[in-house]
Amino acid sequence: MTVGEGGVKPFSDKLFILISSNTRMRILISFAIVVVMSSFASAQTLPVPHAITDPKQIASKPNAQVEQSQQSLSIEKLYMTRQVGRASWSPDGKTIVFVSNISGRNNLWLVPVEGGWPTQLTVSDQRQTAPAWSPDGKWIAYMSDYDGDEQWDVFIVSPKTGQVVNLTHTREIAEEYPRWSADGRYLTYTVKPKTSSVYEIDVYDMLMRDVKHVTTGTPADRLNENPIWSHDGKWIAYTQTQAKGTDSNIFVAEVATGRSSLLTPHEGEQLFRCDDFSPDGTKLLITSNAVNGYENVGMLEIATKKISWLTKDKWEIGGGNFSPDGKRLVWTANVEGNTDIYLHDFVTGKTAALPLNKGVNQLAGEYSAFSKNGSRLLYNHNGASAPGDLWVYQLATEKSHQVTESLVAGVHSEDMVEPFLVHYPSRDGKWTISAFVYVPFNMVRNGQNAAIVYVHGGPTAQTVNSFNRFIQHVVNQGYMVIAPNYRGSTGYGKEFQQANLFDMGGGDLQDVLAAADFIKQTGFLDPKKIVLMGGSYGGYMTMMGVTKAPEVWAAGVPIVPFVNWFTEIENEDPVLQQSDLATMGDPEKNKALFQDRSPIFFVDQIKAPLLLLAGGNDPRCPKEEAQQVVDAVKKRGGTVEYKVYENEGHGFARVENQIDAYQRVSGFLKAHVPPADCSCSLSE
Repeated sequence: MTVGEGGVKPFSDKLFILISSNTRMRILISFAIVVVMSSFASAQTLPVPHAITDPKQIASKPNAQVEQSQQSLSIEKLYMTRQVGRASWSPDGKTIVFVSNISGRNNLWLVPVEGGWPTQLTVSDQRQTAPAWSPDGKWIAYMSDYDGDEQWDVFIVSPKTGQVVNLTHTREIAEEYPRWSADGRYLTYTVKPKTSSVYEIDVYDMLMRDVKHVTTGTPADRLNENPIWSHDGKWIAYTQTQAKGTDSNIFVAEVATGRSSLLTPHEGEQLFRCDDFSPDGTKLLITSNAVNGYENVGMLEIATKKISWLTKDKWEIGGGNFSPDGKRLVWTANVEGNTDIYLHDFVTGKTAALPLNKGVNQLAGEYSAFSKNGSRLLYNHNGASAPGDLWVYQLATEKSHQVTESLVAGVHSEDMVEPFLVHYPSRDGKWTISAFVYVPFNMVRNGQNAAIVYVHGGPTAQTVNSFNRFIQHVVNQGYMVIAPNYRGSTGYGKEFQQANLFDMGGGDLQDVLAAADFIKQTGFLDPKKIVLMGGSYGGYMTMMGVTKAPEVWAAGVPIVPFVNWFTEIENEDPVLQQSDLATMGDPEKNKALFQDRSPIFFVDQIKAPLLLLAGGNDPRCPKEEAQQVVDAVKKRGGTVEYKVYENEGHGFARVENQIDAYQRVSGFLKAHVPPADCSCSLSE
């Protein structure tokens, strides 16, 4: 999966994107101050997991309890497992509000912190997310859009009565990610008009029912995101990011005046992100790649702009939260797609990984992962064989308990496949590419099997060791799957992430083709039975693959793709337009590059049958992109199937549409690239 199934990424990610905001800030301090970087804690060296480099070492595990095409791993069963999203502590620490599609829609639910039967709080056909509990416990703020169009409004709901109030009522303006001030009077959120490429930050007064603009006049190629209140309510810290995605800064704004101060002046392109205010308001917990080109965690002293680094590792470290008393803090470390949570104690100076299950462990809680009294941590655990669920960690006992239960009856973790971590060289020899390989139980190494190269979106995203319903289904159907983290992916440092700038569909496509080269050498596969599949940018890569290397693929499945850089930039959301211009250049000046990297101009090369899926309200990759392919392939007599989900956006949120979409994909694969029969059964 890409950073967790249904997760989100910054605005450059066309598939799971959380579009943020940015603004020109009025600077309080007019003279330049150099950021001083000093060492705070000793550099931590995280353990490096073993990766397979020899394809022949990829093996199929025997499992007499699992048969091919078993009902418990059907599309219907797997997509009825619940999806658990964002969450927030109640002020008294007794209840958790979370997002789930238990009812078939992403609505808000309440569950006791000890676990148990959840209660549905909101009932809506529209998707809802980012619940934030008010400090007095009377309201929960959240955001909701309309049929996936990403034109979000901010709502509040009473956790006692279920009364819902739309605070913003702006169909042509998106308001996102509400957060309460500590006194509960104000909400801050990001704001973007539909036709704008800029996100600003507003504050809503719950008493006076009026809005104050904290930021205004932001340049078109920048956005402001993640506003964070100081505990006294006088300041809001936020991150301002360039459209290119390679440079960002941290600002702090005085709420009363709207004046902003730059806290991270620097030379060259570096990323700085604000994560949390210290309880005393003097420091910010930040994440930045400034120290060594990899994301690390530091503490930024607001008065001096001095950064004290807490980590200096060469993996993806992300800041979390200060404890309420300021004596401890937490961060996460993503090492080759597995994420652990670390607790740092300022008193002892010690840092330790929490004893959690292997997989992707992410801090949860809209304000903080810490409960109000600081005794517990809320996190989401996700693994290859375990859907995302909320867990609570007790700091005193160093033990966790599960709060939500995503699996439905009959679906067992032990029936699912755990992937192999593999490394292979890029075709140009510049990079080592990391990938996850899933092998069906009981598969015979006879050169007769089928496989799928599964390409993540973004491109600034990462396939991680998380639960993927579709992959588990197709692996049980008899398909091997390889999911590569091609150049441009996150998780492997600044240089690797920026390696596909102004080369989209070039070197990164070669890395995807090298994934097919790798799995061919395992001995399991018929080289004529390999499928290319992906969503969003992964859909674009799928189209690039079937046009630029048509002889490799037996079928292609582009989901919500774009196929024409010229029309994509013309019609996509303005935020993404700025991002694409910043990463591919001007369409007129770089016309030859745009033409070469637009698969629509090479449709005559396609040999593989195609299945395309699109969302009718998709603001990122409009359905017209997929329609261009369908029309062109049909005109030349090729094989193409097409489905538009008119009440969906970029990601299909409704469970019935998810089931329908992936049933179509599964049926298409079986018709055009049938898997080999493993000839195994439960009785053997």
